[in-house]
Amino acid sequence: MSGPLLHSRADGAASLTADPAIVGLLRRCRFPEPATPLVCGVSGGPDSLALLVLAVAAGCQVTAVHVDHGLRPGSAAEAAVVAAAAARFGAAFRSERVEVGDGPNLEARAREARLGILGPGAATGHTADDQAETVLANLLRGSGVHGLAAMRAGPGHPLLALRRAETVALCDRLALDPVRDPSNDDPRFVRNRVRHELVPLCSAIAGRDIVPVLARQAALLAGDADLLDGLADLVDPRDARSLAAAPESVSRRSVRAWLTGDGPHPPPLDAVDRVLEVARGRHRATEVPGGHRVVRSAGRLSVVRGPSRTGPPADPTEAGGAAPPPGPVQSARDRRGG
Repeated sequence: MSGPLLHSRADGAASLTADPAIVGLLRRCRFPEPATPLVCGVSGGPDSLALLVLAVAAGCQVTAVHVDHGLRPGSAAEAAVVAAAAARFGAAFRSERVEVGDGPNLEARAREARLGILGPGAATGHTADDQAETVLANLLRGSGVHGLAAMRAGPGHPLLALRRAETVALCDRLALDPVRDPSNDDPRFVRNRVRHELVPLCSAIAGRDIVPVLARQAALLAGDADLLDGLADLVDPRDARSLAAAPESVSRRSVRAWLTGDGPHPPPLDAVDRVLEVARGRHRATEVPGGHRVVRSAGRLSVVRGPSRTGPPADPTEAGGAAPPPGPVQSARDRRGG
C-alpha cells in the first residue's frame, strides 16, 4: 500500500474511509451492518490490529478485547499496544487474563480459553492464509467435510478474503507497531509447521500460491456441508428407523449434533458409528462420551446415565431412569453456529 499515514488519535470511521486503500480492503470484508456492537479479539498482532481498524472503518461499535494467557514473560504488556490502538481509533477496550498452563494440547486449550472470554459472536482476525493452514491441519487430523470447509466467512471471521501480507501492510500504512508473538515460530505446534513448512512445500509442488486454492476449496466444501446439515436436520436422532434408513453421511451428522448438545466438543467418529449400530438393531446399547450410554427401546434411542453393564435394560427407565442427553437436540446447522 502507499499513501498518507493517519496520525490523529481522533481517527475514526470517517477518517479511515477517506483512504481509498482501506475502502478497497473493506469491500472484501464481511462485517455486520454499521452501528452494530462487535467484540473483536485483538492480540496485538498485525491480523488482529487490522481487524480493529477495519471494524471501526466499517462503522461497527467496536470493543477490542485483549486476552492474556500468561504463557510468556511480558505478555501482559502487550495489552498496552491494543489499548493504544483502540484509543486512537475510537474503540472501547477491555483486557482479560486467563491461566493456561504449559503442557499437552496447549494450542487448543488456549483457543478455548480465549473464545470463552470473547463470547459468542465475537470477531477474530483470521485471514485467507489462516484458512489455508486450517484446511491442511484438519486434513492431517483426518477431518471430514466440515473440517475441510474450515472457517466460515461472516461477522465472526470478516477478514477471510484478505491475505496476511495485506494486514501487515495496513499496519505499516497506519504506523502501527504490532506485537510479535514468538510462539508463532515454535515447531512444537502443528499449525506453525503447517505455516512454515507445509504451505511453502505445497506451493512449490503446485507451482503456484496454494493459499487461494485451499481457501476456494474450503468455500466450495462449505456449501456441501450446509447441504448435508440441512438433510440431517430432517432426521430425528432418537428415531432408530429414521437413522437406519438415512444415508450414513446424513445420519452421522444427526447423531453427532444430538450427542454434542451444548458441549464444546463433538463425539469421536467411532462413538457416532456405534450409536448407528444400535439404531440398526445390531446392538442394544453402547457407551458414549461423558459417562453415558445410548440404548434402544421400542424403536427409540435414549441416553441413560450409569456405569457400563452387560446389556442394557429392556426398559430405559430402569436402573437410574432415563436421563436427558448431554445437551438439547440441536440441528447440525445450530451446532456450527449458522
